[in-house]
Amino acid sequence: MATDTLASPATLSHTQTRVFKNFIDGEWVEATTGKTFENRNPADTRDLVGIFQRSAKADVDAAVDAAKRAFERWRLVPAPRRAELVFRAAEILIERKEEYARDMTREMGKVLAETRGDVQEAIDAGYYNAGEGRRMFGPTVPSEMPNKFAMAVRQPVGVCGMITPWNFPMAISSWKLLPAVVCGNTCIIKPAQDTPLSTFNLVRAFTDAGIPKGVVNIVTGFGAEVGTPLAEHPDVRAVSLTGSSDVGRIIGTIAAKSFKRCSLELGGKNPMIVLDDANLDLAIEGGLWGGFGTTGQRCTATSRIIVQKGVYQEFVDRYVERAKKLKVGNGLDETTEMGPAINEKQLQTDLEYVEIGRNEGAKLMCGGNRLDQGEYKYGFFMEPTVFIDVDPKMRIAQEEIFGPVVSILPCDGLEDAIEIANGVEYGLSSSIYTKDVNKAFGAIRDLSAGITYINAPTIGAEVHLPFGGTKATGNGHREGGIGALEFYTEWKSVYVDYSDKLQKAQIDRAE
Repeated sequence: MATDTLASPATLSHTQTRVFKNFIDGEWVEATTGKTFENRNPADTRDLVGIFQRSAKADVDAAVDAAKRAFERWRLVPAPRRAELVFRAAEILIERKEEYARDMTREMGKVLAETRGDVQEAIDAGYYNAGEGRRMFGPTVPSEMPNKFAMAVRQPVGVCGMITPWNFPMAISSWKLLPAVVCGNTCIIKPAQDTPLSTFNLVRAFTDAGIPKGVVNIVTGFGAEVGTPLAEHPDVRAVSLTGSSDVGRIIGTIAAKSFKRCSLELGGKNPMIVLDDANLDLAIEGGLWGGFGTTGQRCTATSRIIVQKGVYQEFVDRYVERAKKLKVGNGLDETTEMGPAINEKQLQTDLEYVEIGRNEGAKLMCGGNRLDQGEYKYGFFMEPTVFIDVDPKMRIAQEEIFGPVVSILPCDGLEDAIEIANGVEYGLSSSIYTKDVNKAFGAIRDLSAGITYINAPTIGAEVHLPFGGTKATGNGHREGGIGALEFYTEWKSVYVDYSDKLQKAQIDRAE
């Protein structure tokens, strides 16, 4: 069992910089490569958050070997007992919530209110999945033969590989690790290289809760050096990725070659519909939160707002006025409303899309510029950006930007709005603002998306419902709720014949 006597995951160098090691088979170990990489604060790159291992295939192999050996023991632990450890980890996260939120703001940039919510989501996932340890229901059905019992039970898949993104570095890691562990699997997780510390903090809660060695392993590094070998490893029987659609195609192809289970949660271009009868105050606040929360760096971000023409001008005027007033800055400042982009590359992508929108003929109403003076000098900051009069076929209305760039599109009515909303390759989240219950239910039926909100923005998922989307957003699997149990378990049908004679099922059926 891992205990508090384990060596710390981080050591201090002579410059007081924290150096973090991989966690493999219950021990904190250096990468076999001897190489490391830096984790810096995107709001102030002078702030070195920590140094992490730049791992390679040999480190993945060691982690998989540890997980494979641990699986033979862990799968035999009763599910309620496994769940108790997850519950204990959630309790530890409560105690450390503020510390871990501040760590996350430093490494990822989003404001403290949001990082506290990120940690809370991991806590919520802990409580939910701990409860599932006493459930995991399977069907018991009547047999077609006399004196025969029939049922189906859930069994763990085996060793699971997990590749997580940087925008929700603890919440999404918890979506993957917690149900997998409760279901009896063992895990190797590769966090995004921009935000490894938050995943480390989650794993540390596991170790302090007493998780047996080898059940949870963490290997840091870059995609081609760690993620690809993890997906390719023959002893990894399931791979879960949250990331871009391009990376999803690569991982999905790798997994298909060896018939691994593969869960892909990918991109989004999420529409928020505002009809003439909407509560505009509510819609504007929702559109600002959905569009600029996490600096627009959510797969569920409200990147398109489709507004009926009767309220279009009023909505635009008020929305733009509010967007201009949003306070951009370091997320550690409690008054900041929007933080930086995660890194220079993402910031440049955001700025490139501003130029694309201009060239396409969309009208730029506010923002569009990098902020690089004064307090912004050492960070990756950008103004909240709003385009209006956007055509549905423009690239800024079709492609995922993953930044604080919102497109506002006019529509004639509900049918036109739904046609525009569905006219992209993605289908993750959607929302509609209306006071008409008939229109709301029509939108629920007709919007091609895995999630639909009524009178709320496109963000705000809860851990006890399935999370995922349609079309290029993924491959049909879901995270959260019962969707996670479906992915991390396999069905086994069981027949118990107590007739004390050979029964040949359909062959012996009496006419």
